[in-house]
Amino acid sequence: MHDFGPVEILLAAAVILVVAACVVWLSRKARIRRRARRRADPANDYAVRTDWEHSTGTVNYSSFVYLDVDRDGTYGVGDRPMAGIMVRLFDGQGGFVASTRTNNGGFANFAMSMSSANAMIRSPGTYRFAVSVPPGWRSPSANETQSQDFRLASGSPAGLVSQDLPQPVGLAPARSLAGRMAADGTATLSVKANGRVLESRVLALGSPFRLDLAAEADMVAIAGGGLDRQLALSPYPTDLGLLSQQALPNEASLRTIGFDDVTGRGFRKIPCGHAGLQWRNLNAMAQDHTKGSEGYVNGNVSGDHVAYTSSGYPAEFSRETPFGFHSVLLSAAWLKSEGEMALIECWLGEQLVASDQLALSALTPLHYAPMLKAITRVRLSTKHSWQMVLDDLTLTG
Repeated sequence: MHDFGPVEILLAAAVILVVAACVVWLSRKARIRRRARRRADPANDYAVRTDWEHSTGTVNYSSFVYLDVDRDGTYGVGDRPMAGIMVRLFDGQGGFVASTRTNNGGFANFAMSMSSANAMIRSPGTYRFAVSVPPGWRSPSANETQSQDFRLASGSPAGLVSQDLPQPVGLAPARSLAGRMAADGTATLSVKANGRVLESRVLALGSPFRLDLAAEADMVAIAGGGLDRQLALSPYPTDLGLLSQQALPNEASLRTIGFDDVTGRGFRKIPCGHAGLQWRNLNAMAQDHTKGSEGYVNGNVSGDHVAYTSSGYPAEFSRETPFGFHSVLLSAAWLKSEGEMALIECWLGEQLVASDQLALSALTPLHYAPMLKAITRVRLSTKHSWQMVLDDLTLTG
């Protein structure tokens, strides 16, 4: 019997590979010819399907996650889709299958197909969808983990169906109130709900303060030391910055700039004169203008547009005549910059009136409310030059 040497074995393997490649090439050419014949025949343009046995498509099977603004556990008109939330898929034995983040529409998409090797859901069985709740957050809908049974379904696009899609999952951030006391004067902070005092504390001189807010809390009031002010609480964490004696009076008339009237299109640099202010390095952008932009989506609280610091460079808004700076919603633009530090500096002419450093999140806005009575310029910058997102800028004058 002849023994094949290494060279002969390599040659035989090469021949086999060439033959296999030729078979694949010929098969592909045949498919192309068949497809071309079908497309050339007008009778196939609107043909009624008669063969329902085969399923060769891929369908996105989605888990939907939203910011539960009113924290009632139901996806309602005031709630908003959340981007960047991690959702994991497990099989019936608890084995990890895949993970993906929610897109700008709030959907975590898992490809489902009986024919595609790249699909995440490829066979019948029970699958579990687990939404990763951010630290300190909770799910008012109490359904962050859900299971669905999948069965074979000949003729369906993917060859598989379940009885239903997972129910929408609502998430809500923990609400807190923070700020800093000056080195002089004394003040008392009271948290209220429907006019009733829930909590009251004396603020220590020259010290920062932070407290968690009860679910029903809707107002905070500070009295004493010339620091008197009150603020209607938002659904988001709140930071009052350094408490100043130059606070806005409670009866001040407020106006909110939401950036939706800058442009009806996806993007525009904010022009000087908009809302009666001078603008530098700030752009207005539709929340879904940039793919994968978690903070642009989650930082949007009204309308479709937000503002952001152009390319992460320092930005300003100003006016020659003084105006009041009540509050603004601030976010980090990307999950990659979670925890980015923002520096907000407020000036009256050449005098620095306030300077606050704030930690930003791409998952939820921070309600920054310095409530300053008279300034002429606000400068916004970030420590590591990541973009900062603004919405609902509230001023007086």
